[in-house]
Amino acid sequence: MTNQKKILYEEIKKFSSFFDAYRLHSRIIKKDQRIGLATIYRFLNTLESDGNIHSFMCDNKKIYSNDKTSHAHFKCEKCGKLKHMKIKNADFLSESIDDDICHFQIELTGICSECKK
Repeated sequence: MTNQKKILYEEIKKFSSFFDAYRLHSRIIKKDQRIGLATIYRFLNTLESDGNIHSFMCDNKKIYSNDKTSHAHFKCEKCGKLKHMKIKNADFLSESIDDDICHFQIELTGICSECKK
């Protein structure tokens, strides 16, 4: 493992929630300014292909997670506010398919409580 990969891997392990390539890059350049955004994207793609991290789409951006945490959010159609939600399981979907669900992504849209007022 190269020194750059070691730095990237160690920094990724520190994330306890979702992160994107830009957030990772802002941490990495403090340790090694030679590691560019393209290198970070290639490394993230490799980790994802190998099953070491998972990705989700959030507000038209690709975000990553160190574990198989599922991703759900509510987006207001009026103000565009994005609110992340915790949904622990997708048991309600298991009646629709015979497959085992390991993680999921759900996007709900509607009108937020602030805009309803």
